[in-house]
Amino acid sequence: MRRRDLIKGFVGSVAAWPTVTRAQQRDRLRRIGVLMALAADDPTGQARFVAFVQALQELGWTDGRNVRIDTRWAAGDAERFRRYAAELVALTPDVILASGGTGVGALLQASRTVPIVFTQTQDPVGAGYVDSLALPGGNTTGFTNAEYGASGKYLELLKEIAPRVARAAVLRDPTVPQGIGQFGAIQAVAPSLGVELRPIDVHDASEMERAVTAFARSANGGLIVTGSSLTALHRDLIITLAARHKLPAVYWERFFVINGGLISYGADSIDPHRRAAGYVDRILKGEKPADLPVQAPVKYELAINLKTAKALGLSVPQSLLARADEVIE
Repeated sequence: MRRRDLIKGFVGSVAAWPTVTRAQQRDRLRRIGVLMALAADDPTGQARFVAFVQALQELGWTDGRNVRIDTRWAAGDAERFRRYAAELVALTPDVILASGGTGVGALLQASRTVPIVFTQTQDPVGAGYVDSLALPGGNTTGFTNAEYGASGKYLELLKEIAPRVARAAVLRDPTVPQGIGQFGAIQAVAPSLGVELRPIDVHDASEMERAVTAFARSANGGLIVTGSSLTALHRDLIITLAARHKLPAVYWERFFVINGGLISYGADSIDPHRRAAGYVDRILKGEKPADLPVQAPVKYELAINLKTAKALGLSVPQSLLARADEVIE
C-alpha cells in the first residue's frame, strides 16, 4: 500500500471514531440505582417501585435489556440508608432514584457527582439537597411531597372530625428537616384552634409506645402523624395505639387509612415515582439534574375510614365526606 493511501485510510478511520463512540454509548447497558425508604415486603413501597419501573419501560428502558436496575430497601433504618447509599454509588450508576428524603442525605454523603432524582422529599432546599427549586444546581433534583403550610391542615382536619380534641400529640422525626418544619406549621395554627400540642419524637417502637400511652391518660386527646420514613415503617403500631387508646388521628398518607387509620391528607405518593422516571430518562439522554427544576405535588388526597370513625364514636360531618377523595366503609 502506498504511503498516501495509508494516511488517507488512517484519517478516515479517525473521523469515524466519534460515530463509533456515540453508537457504543447508545448500545451499552445503562445502570440505575434505586434506594427505597420502605421495606422490600411493604405493599406501598412495592407500588412505588413498580410505578417507576413501568414508567421507565414506557420510555423505552427495560431492566436486563438496555438498563440494569440495582435496588436497595432501607426499611427506615439510618444505618441501612448509609450502607446502601455507599453500595449503590460504588456500582457507578448513571443515575440513582432516592425514594425518600433520608436516602438523599445518605447518597449525597457518598457522592456529589452521581446524578440523583428524589421523591417523597419535603424540604430539599432547607435540607441542603438543592440550591433552589427552580435551579437545583449540583447533582440532585426531583419531586417534593408537600409544603410545610399543608401540615397545618392536619390539625384543622382533626378538629373538624373530632371537635372535642383539646390536646394533640404530634408524632415526628426530629432528625430530618421536615420533622421540625411540619411541627412548626402545626404549631402556628394551634392557638387559633385552641389545641395544646405535644411533640413525640419517633426513634424506636418501644419509646413511641410509652409516650403515646402516657399522653392518652388525659382526656380530649388526638394524634397527628407527620410524614417520615419512620412513621411509615411503624404505621401498624401507630394505628394500633390510636385504636387502643381511642385517639382520633390524622395521618399524612392514605395507606394509614387503608390499614385502619381514621383520616389522612397528603400528596399521592405513587404518581411522583412515575414522573421521576421521566427525569431519569432525560438524565440518561444527557441532561443534568442541575438544570431540571424540582417539582411540587400535583394532587392531594383526603381519605376517611368510616369504620374507624364509628369505633371511636365519631360522626363524620357531611361537609367533610363531600370533600373526600376516598371513603372506606
